[in-house]
Amino acid sequence: MPIPEFIRAIRAKAGNTLLFMPGVVMVVFDDRGRVLLNRRSDTGNWALIAGIPEPGEQPAAAAVREIEEETAVVAVVERILGVFTNEVIEYPNGHLAQYMDVVMLCRAVGGTAKVNDDESLDVGWFATDTLPELAPLHRERIALALKDEPAAWFVPAPAPAPAPAPDPGLRDR
Repeated sequence: MPIPEFIRAIRAKAGNTLLFMPGVVMVVFDDRGRVLLNRRSDTGNWALIAGIPEPGEQPAAAAVREIEEETAVVAVVERILGVFTNEVIEYPNGHLAQYMDVVMLCRAVGGTAKVNDDESLDVGWFATDTLPELAPLHRERIALALKDEPAAWFVPAPAPAPAPAPDPGLRDR
């Protein structure tokens, strides 16, 4: 995957230091209920369409841009499915990254799915019951989209620690 110029500039100063970065991941459906996937050129694996927003770019705008850049499909964002912090990734060049992904449900409204840049080896629409081999993370996000629940899902925060009991030796003054 090409490294965005703003990240290239950061890497020139930060080296392989862990970068915590925003990401967008899109579960795109067509009018037949099929999901749009690409076979990534960096790993050869099938995956949901994903990318990194540019500085100042809104997540929904980044989602629409990434879908069209990678697949030539024109889509609209319908809602946020959830927000997730992923595991740390070590790239072959030694760079460390961790992404906080905004996962969005999208609907195709135009274009024809095809390889549209060098980030994909293949692009296609798949019925949800005949998906190619996918990482569990991608299957979970598709399952989340298929639930069609109106509220976004997120990993719950831990319960707050109980307040300490008052010291019986202290008195109000």
